[in-house]
Amino acid sequence: MGDTLEFSDIYQEVKGSWNDGRLRFGRQSVVYKSSKTGKVDSIPAAELSQAQWRRVCLGQGIKLTTSTGHIYKYDGFRDTDFEKISEYFKAHYKVELSEKELCVKGWNWGTTKFSGPLLSFEVSDSPAFEIPLASVSQCATGKNEVTLEFHQNDEAEVSLMEVRFYVPPGDTVFRDRVLSKADVIQATGDAVCIFKELQCLTPRGRYDIRIYPSFLHLHGKTFDYKIPYTTVLRLFLLPHKDQRQMFFMISLDPPIKQGQTRYHFLILLFSKEEDLSLSLNMTEEEVEKRYGGKLSKNMSGSLYEMVGRVMKALVNKKITVPGNFLGHSGTQCITCSYKASSGLLYPLERGFVYIHKPPVHLRFEEVSCVNFARGTTTTRSFDFEIETKQGTQFTFSSIEREEYGKLFDFVTAKKLSIKNRGFKEGIKGKDDMLEDSDEDQHDAYLERMKEEGKIREEANDSDDSDGESGEYDSKASASDSSAEGGDSDREKKKRPAKKAKVVKERKPRKKKPKDSGAPKRPMSAYFLWLNASRESIKAEHPGISITEISKRAGEMWRELGKEQKVEWDGKAEEAKKNYEVAMREYRESGGGSSAPSKKYSIMSLLNTYIPPPAKHLHNMTRPPPCFMCSCKP
Repeated sequence: MGDTLEFSDIYQEVKGSWNDGRLRFGRQSVVYKSSKTGKVDSIPAAELSQAQWRRVCLGQGIKLTTSTGHIYKYDGFRDTDFEKISEYFKAHYKVELSEKELCVKGWNWGTTKFSGPLLSFEVSDSPAFEIPLASVSQCATGKNEVTLEFHQNDEAEVSLMEVRFYVPPGDTVFRDRVLSKADVIQATGDAVCIFKELQCLTPRGRYDIRIYPSFLHLHGKTFDYKIPYTTVLRLFLLPHKDQRQMFFMISLDPPIKQGQTRYHFLILLFSKEEDLSLSLNMTEEEVEKRYGGKLSKNMSGSLYEMVGRVMKALVNKKITVPGNFLGHSGTQCITCSYKASSGLLYPLERGFVYIHKPPVHLRFEEVSCVNFARGTTTTRSFDFEIETKQGTQFTFSSIEREEYGKLFDFVTAKKLSIKNRGFKEGIKGKDDMLEDSDEDQHDAYLERMKEEGKIREEANDSDDSDGESGEYDSKASASDSSAEGGDSDREKKKRPAKKAKVVKERKPRKKKPKDSGAPKRPMSAYFLWLNASRESIKAEHPGISITEISKRAGEMWRELGKEQKVEWDGKAEEAKKNYEVAMREYRESGGGSSAPSKKYSIMSLLNTYIPPPAKHLHNMTRPPPCFMCSCKP
C-alpha cells in the first residue's frame, strides 16, 4: 500500500449545497481541496479519534471526528473503496473504520444527543439525521418547543429554513446546549478596535469597521453588516496604478447580502499618505496570550498597514500581494475594461484579480485556456479572454497593445494554455503584433476581413457590368481604330463607361398627430416596479443621478426572482386590460376618428381593365367582359 490515497469527485456538504473536490489521505494529514473555491481543509492525523463508514445519498460516505471536537463528512465513495480505506486507517492512523447504519423509519419521535458541534436525532439508537450546530443562526424558545433557524446558502436550490423540537415546558437545557455551539453572532462586549469612516468600494459608501474577536461589524449610514471570520477565504493587498492609493480586498464565502444583491468581495480603498495610531482595547497580557506577538497593544503606521495587520492576525490567513509581473508602464497591473466598466487587472502568482466593478478572482487551477483577440474598434488595443473549466468566459477588453508582450510572457511562464499561440509566433516583433500584415497567417480575423472585402468587390463589379453592358465610349474606339490602322487582330475591346450612382433622397416620414384625449398606454412590469422602488433607491444612494438610478434599477430587476416578478407581471396585465376597456369606450364615444385614408376595394381592383402585352394584340379585338358578371363593355 502506498503512502497516500487520493479520491476525486468527493463531495462535502456546505450549508445544504454539495461542493465537489479532491480528498487525499496521507501519513501526516487528511487534506480536502474544494474545486469551487480552492479552500483547503487539513486534518492532522494525530487528531483523528473516530471514523465511520455510512450509506448516504451520494453513495458511501465517511464521517471523521477529531479529538478537538470537529466533525468532517465526505460523500461520493464506492462500495469497493471500503477495504483499502479501512486497511489504510489501521496501518497509518491506528483508527478503525466502523460501519454505521442510519435509521430510515421516518419517525419524528426519538432522542437527541450532543456530540461536540453536532446534534444527532436518534431513533432506536440509530441516527435519523444530524444538525451541525455551526449552521444554526438563531435559537428561539416557545411554550413547549425550541425553534432552530439556519444560515442560508444562496447557491443551494432548496434550503432548510428551520427545525422545531418539542421540549417539556420550562426545560431550558436543550436551548442552552444549542446556543453554546451555535454560530449566533452577538455583539457582546467591547470591540477590539474601531476604524472610523473607511472608504468602501464594494459595497459602496463609508463605513465604521468594528473589530470583534470572532467577527467584524461594518456600520454605515444605511446598512450594517456582520461578517464572521470563518467566511473569509482570502485577503489581498494591491497597489493602485497611480502609486498613491492601495486596495484591500476580502474574499467572502458565503457573500454578504444587501436586498437581492450579493457581495462576494469587500473592497476598501486607502491613501498611502494617511497614517494612524491604534490602541487595542485589551491589556498587553491579553494581546500576547491571544495573538502570540502578531499584534501589540499600541501600533502606528499607514492606515492600510494597520487594517491589514489586524485582519491577518484575527482571520489567521496570509495576505496576497502582487508578484514579479510588471506592465509596460512599470506598474503591477493593467488598465482594461470588463462589462463596460474600466478597471485594473492584476496578474498574481496564482491567479488573476480584477478590480473593481464587478470584482473578479480567477485561480489558475480553474482556468482552461486564455486567448489574445484583436480589439473590436481599433488596432491599438486588444482583448484578453479567459475561459474557465466550467465553460464561463471572461473578456477583458481595451488593453493597450504595449502590454501584449509582458502579458504573453507572463501567461507562458505560468504554463497556461493559449488558444491562439500561433498569433504570437508568426510575428517578428512584439510591438507589431496588431499591425495589418500579409505575413500574419495565423490572424483569423484579418483573413476573414480580406475574404469579405473580395466578395464585396466582386459584387460591385458584377453590378456595374450588368447595368452597363451596352454602352461604349465612342471617342476611345475611334482613336484606337485610327491608331491601329484597322488591324482587327490587335483591336482593343471597348471599355464600358461606368454610370454615376444616383442617391435618392429619402422623404421625411409624416408623424401621426398625437391624440391628447386618448387613454395613456399601460406601463410594463418593470416600470411599475421602478416607480414603486425609485424612492428607496434614492434613500440607499443619496445624491445619485438619474442615469445611475436607471442603471442600478436595471441590476436590481435582473436579480429579482421569478416569484417576486409574478406580482408585478400581474399588475401589468391588469393595467393592460384596463387600458383596452378604456380605449374601447373612447372609440365608441367618437374619440380617435381621423380622415379616412385612400384605399381601394376588391371590387374596384377587379373591375380595373389591364391591357395585354403588345405581342398579343392581334388576338384581342375588344376588351374582355367584366370579371364579376357576364356583361360586355
